[in-house]
Amino acid sequence: MAVTEAAVLIPLYGWPDSPGLVFTERRADMRRHAGEISFPGGRHDEADADLATTALREAEEEIGLDPARVELGERLPATKTFVTGYRIHPFVGRIPRPGELDLQPNPDEVETLLAFSLDALREGYAIRRLLRRGIPIHTPTYEVEGHQIWGATARILADLLDQLG
Repeated sequence: MAVTEAAVLIPLYGWPDSPGLVFTERRADMRRHAGEISFPGGRHDEADADLATTALREAEEEIGLDPARVELGERLPATKTFVTGYRIHPFVGRIPRPGELDLQPNPDEVETLLAFSLDALREGYAIRRLLRRGIPIHTPTYEVEGHQIWGATARILADLLDQLG
């Protein structure tokens, strides 16, 4: 399977006093990763100068986040998706609190925006048994307010939380 390069923005707000992250919940009728919780992002386009540009462009397209309001930080290690063959390059971007931004989820891709504190995410961590395509898997997950984060997003989140200590 060919690898598709992609990038996501990890929108971090409230740093360092009361930090949190913004996620998207994908529409349930999407062809790929339907209904999953993820960071805004997507495939690298040839017109993008680099993968950081991809992350910023996708965040603007998906949630209406103005790239000028993002203070781009470090790049985390890339992670692969097992089923769809994406290599995802995550970029941390500090943003104002969501209430200070006019975020507009793109109705073609995003069901809703979610904002969770880092504390709530840490508290919601567990290895859980999930059933995916009829196959049971034990995998790291984060469960917050009835929402479950797993897969590549959970791996990226784990890397971020490790880096932040």
